[in-house]
Amino acid sequence: MQLLLLAIAQEEKQQLRSAALSKRDALAMDDRIEKSLQATDHALSSIEFEAGTVVSGFFPIRSEIDPRPLMDHFRQMGARLCLPVVMDKTTIIFRELIRTAELVDTGFGTRGPAEGAEVLDPSLLIMPMSAFDLKGGRIGYGAGHYDRAIAKLITKGISPRLIGMAYDCQRIDSVPVEAHDQPLEGIITESGYYKVAS
Repeated sequence: MQLLLLAIAQEEKQQLRSAALSKRDALAMDDRIEKSLQATDHALSSIEFEAGTVVSGFFPIRSEIDPRPLMDHFRQMGARLCLPVVMDKTTIIFRELIRTAELVDTGFGTRGPAEGAEVLDPSLLIMPMSAFDLKGGRIGYGAGHYDRAIAKLITKGISPRLIGMAYDCQRIDSVPVEAHDQPLEGIITESGYYKVAS
């Protein structure tokens, strides 16, 4: 019975993911750029952290919202930046991002710091999403990389702040929640920063 329920939840997530990504892909490039900058403005007025905080961002792939302007502002505010790097089918690590660092292919069509970069444990994660709801539910791309990385951070005694970033068109009414899913603290879109009630 448990396996059946899991399969149903995963199938539902896949359908929701596909529908949301189709809407995202339909956005014109100019719209994506403008919406990314609007989202950055909302995030900067809402997200606070201390200088020296390790913040993980992401480099956009395909039609994803672009968090790079936000990451650069965070760097100027004293954040220590890192990016996820896919190590194998089940694991990501977070390598430090320095402005002059060489960037290499790091899996899933994205780029990030090369092997010599320091591996960090972020306490604030800005995360990509395929779909989301305003209750803190997030649907990723289905590989579970972030779920496992967050679980590993928690075993180290780190309770990372999780903030999703996406376009409004990726919002759905309700994400099917599974046992391993960690709720988001907040969501950044072009229309605002949505803090999730805890």
